[in-house]
Amino acid sequence: MVLKFKHMLLLMVAAVATLPAWGDVDSRYTTVVSDNTSHYVSKRPPVEERLFTSQVIERKIREVVKLLQGNPKLAWMFQNCFPNTLESTVHYRQLDGDDDTFVYTGDIHAMWLRDSGAQVWPYVRFANQDERLRHMLRGVILRQWRCIILDPYANAFNDGPTGSQWESDYTDMKPELHERKYEIDSLCYPIRLAYEYWLVTGDDSVFGDLWLNAIANVLRTFKEQQRKEGRGPYHFARSGTDAKSSLTWYGWGPPVKPVGLIVSCFRPSDDATVMPFLVPSNFMAVSSLRKAAEVLTKVNHRADLAQQCTDMANEVEAALRQYAVVDHPKYGKIYAFEVDGWGGRVLADDANVPSLLAMGYLGDVPMDDPIYRNTRRFVWSEDNPCFFKGKAGEGIGGSHTSDNLIWPMSIMMKAFTADNDAEISQCMRQLLTTDGGTGFMHESFNKDDASRYTRAWFAWQNTLFGELVLKLIDDGKTDLLIHCLD
Repeated sequence: MVLKFKHMLLLMVAAVATLPAWGDVDSRYTTVVSDNTSHYVSKRPPVEERLFTSQVIERKIREVVKLLQGNPKLAWMFQNCFPNTLESTVHYRQLDGDDDTFVYTGDIHAMWLRDSGAQVWPYVRFANQDERLRHMLRGVILRQWRCIILDPYANAFNDGPTGSQWESDYTDMKPELHERKYEIDSLCYPIRLAYEYWLVTGDDSVFGDLWLNAIANVLRTFKEQQRKEGRGPYHFARSGTDAKSSLTWYGWGPPVKPVGLIVSCFRPSDDATVMPFLVPSNFMAVSSLRKAAEVLTKVNHRADLAQQCTDMANEVEAALRQYAVVDHPKYGKIYAFEVDGWGGRVLADDANVPSLLAMGYLGDVPMDDPIYRNTRRFVWSEDNPCFFKGKAGEGIGGSHTSDNLIWPMSIMMKAFTADNDAEISQCMRQLLTTDGGTGFMHESFNKDDASRYTRAWFAWQNTLFGELVLKLIDDGKTDLLIHCLD
């Protein structure tokens, strides 16, 4: 069963999502300045109101702004976006005498394991140059381990036992949880962040008892969600909402054939999967388990746990080769987005990361993998039900924000994985002309009118934009950045 038609996929996932008011702007961070086209006014919070500052990040901003002075729009947007996570979402403190950092996702004052891991990722490269920044990053990692120990099936957490508006969800809610949507990537992003932090700093103190308890929870959860011995303990349903926010089959989600893959009941968009074996998330699980095995071997000397990670990674990888590859009549062999183990598959790609497009960026597949390259061509085309093209730009969206809305994140993923300057330049031009005059990235924008957008304050996309600019400078493409609007 191959889903080919644009609206078929969206209807299967959910009724059309209700959008926030267009241009619903948080005045502190993203008020539109009428003369921004000629005078670029800084959109950063006043110094005294910034939650966290880093001298090395400030130096880097000044360095990049000087490099990009030939493109004032880009220099302005980089200066606004790159420090946005630090200045508006990072809450660093001490907990029981150790580092602890709680990171808001932006306009929602809760901490997503995925978002927080991605939000602070671009700062890790600077950790050895600023001890305070290193401690902040260390605090994020330790907080993430505590979250996984509290509940490995939760995707978002409160800063304490405050409860949330989702307390009535049909699942095992706790007052410390903001939301309890089980997503594979929620358990992968913390491993990715901690592994990179360790490689950069050499600090293995993040891999103590909290880590050992957390990775044991990850392994148990992944094994349960291979569903070889039944459905496992997780169930979820939400009343009075659209279908994408709840699971069918009385809260257990659609059935699967146990073939070694891991079920992800929800996508990185927090929308329910159509077929529960979410392929890009399974690829991320493989690479994360291999990273965990290396740490367990070299730091913890726990050969038993390391072998469990390696065995599961090998099993999932073999299952992906067998069940996730589809012969497409137009593109050749490509990766499906979701499968069920019985031969059913969804051919599409969502904007959120991990995605099929982002697998090269994450390092979950080699950039020159021919199946990935074919898949990349497929997802950036109108053969992908979630691809939209209009007067303002082109890119990938998804059911989370309905038809005709493009996520800048997808454009960034295309640029991160591009192998030619023309493609990169086109991506940068789109990113610089679809900010709605605010100087920030948004969750999504209308394909025909970029002044119509959702979520004015979404810190992950802001920091990701800064990461992309830094990568392109490191790759020797400063001249391209300066002239991308020509």
